Amino acid sequence: MPTPTLPSRASVKRGTSVKKRTSVKKRRKRGFFFLLSRLMIAMMLIGTVAIIWLFFTPSGNNMRYLMADTLITTQHRHWAKYIIGQAELDKRVAAYQARFEQMGTEKDTHTIDLSNTGKEEEQAEKPLVEIEEVSGNGYHGYVMTVNDPTKIRLGVPAKRGKGEKVSSMVERTGAIAGVNGGGFADPNWKGNGFKPIGVVISQGKLYYNGISSGAATQIVGLDKQGKMIAGKYTLEELDKLGIQEAVTFQPRIIVNGKGQIRSQKEGWGIAPRTAMGQREDGAILFVVIDGRQPGYSIGASLYDVQQIMLDHGAVIAANLDGGSSTVLVRGGGNIVNKPSSEYGERYLPTSFLVFEDPSKVNIPNIWEGLRPQDIDPGKK
Repeated sequence: MPTPTLPSRASVKRGTSVKKRTSVKKRRKRGFFFLLSRLMIAMMLIGTVAIIWLFFTPSGNNMRYLMADTLITTQHRHWAKYIIGQAELDKRVAAYQARFEQMGTEKDTHTIDLSNTGKEEEQAEKPLVEIEEVSGNGYHGYVMTVNDPTKIRLGVPAKRGKGEKVSSMVERTGAIAGVNGGGFADPNWKGNGFKPIGVVISQGKLYYNGISSGAATQIVGLDKQGKMIAGKYTLEELDKLGIQEAVTFQPRIIVNGKGQIRSQKEGWGIAPRTAMGQREDGAILFVVIDGRQPGYSIGASLYDVQQIMLDHGAVIAANLDGGSSTVLVRGGGNIVNKPSSEYGERYLPTSFLVFEDPSKVNIPNIWEGLRPQDIDPGKK
């Protein structure tokens, strides 16, 4: 009978080592799944608490409607229904529209004093354009002051069929500065920027008319003396007021020195913003707020913009197109702010431009002979 062979010390050690490694792997695997299960339980608890807070507490409800209002101002408006429901979304949009209409009807009685505008001693003390940074809770932006309102003209695209970037308008026309102007038809947020909403008036002439005969529209602009006009007017009323440059947009947020938005709850969410206002001395204020960029600037509500305007002495102010259209440009086409779109500036139908000598600027009517119904806003 053969003598059994005993395992060597080396083979015993190898077997023991393999068992230990297997045991360690099993412990690590059990530890990983233990931590993963605890993490999932913690996330479920946090989610449950968050849902209870959002739907069953006053502060949570305020946050929920702020989130919904913010979505309403973006291309993802339909997502708001998952936060407040479709019926509440429709109700909220209608309520904002009605409120904005109401904010544009009070008669504006503000007056401006341009007696010192253009005097050499005044020009020596004040540059035509001044830009300062502003910041607040969650937002960063700029206030551009134009000390002579008669130096502002409305810029329009150079070619038919497509809007133009504000930086291009500034560079092409030799403007000192410019900001985005009125709204435009924007199907699926991919519009070509060539079909304005409402009306466009440049150099006292009606360049584009997208409203029915006798209808009123919300105007933001200037008359021939440099006085800002904002509110709801018919074309006949605007003609009597001596309108010089204007676009359609809303809402008017300050009238006769009084803010129209009563609190943050009425601020229409958080977004990039552009607005125009005027002081009693005639200086025009453009507020440009960046947004949708965590870590830099989330955006501002209309209430925030209103308060910035009031702090800077505005006696009248109105909202302009915002969101990814918001842009502030200095001479040479240099962009001052940080537009929110990942693709950079948008192509737009209008902008407010500042010139040293507006009389030398040629701004032809690019929509002459075109009917609104013949313009395809989605054609590239």
